[in-house]
Amino acid sequence: MTADPRPLTGEPLALDLLNTNWMREGVLQDLLTGPEGLAVWLGANGLDGRFAADEETLRHTLRARDALRAAVDGSLAEGANAVDAVLAHGRIRPVLTADGPGEQPEFADPAWGPAWLAARNYLELLTTAPDRIRACAHENCVLHFFDTSRNGTRRWCRMAVCGNRAKASRHYAKARDED
Repeated sequence: MTADPRPLTGEPLALDLLNTNWMREGVLQDLLTGPEGLAVWLGANGLDGRFAADEETLRHTLRARDALRAAVDGSLAEGANAVDAVLAHGRIRPVLTADGPGEQPEFADPAWGPAWLAARNYLELLTTAPDRIRACAHENCVLHFFDTSRNGTRRWCRMAVCGNRAKASRHYAKARDED
């Protein structure tokens, strides 16, 4: 499998789907330009054994990414209908397992599985801590993260990159103003 080229991975599924777009040297990159990129994303999220990386799954996953972007970067009012349209393609079935009660996602069409799971994950994040769903504060970054810091003040997708860029910019601006 091809290595995941994205600079930020490991976020909750909904945000990880948004992070299939990122900036590199001022140019917007897109992992999901074809089934090969979808296979990378599915693998990064442990979904590669469950869903096919084909054109149909890619189309539905891109639809979910657009819906999530409208809700996260726009507003819940803007994105609600689009996210709901994705969620209409699956459901949760309660099950009893050897470990006790559980839930099993079901899809009429498995090609909707990754898209539906990402939209469902977004609902879970909204239920858990909607104020912790964040876009990176760097003006040239398009990445998103779920703030798990204790005090909830994380601002950057990665302090080592975007945080340092912002600090360096402030330092150079201050040095210019002093001259």
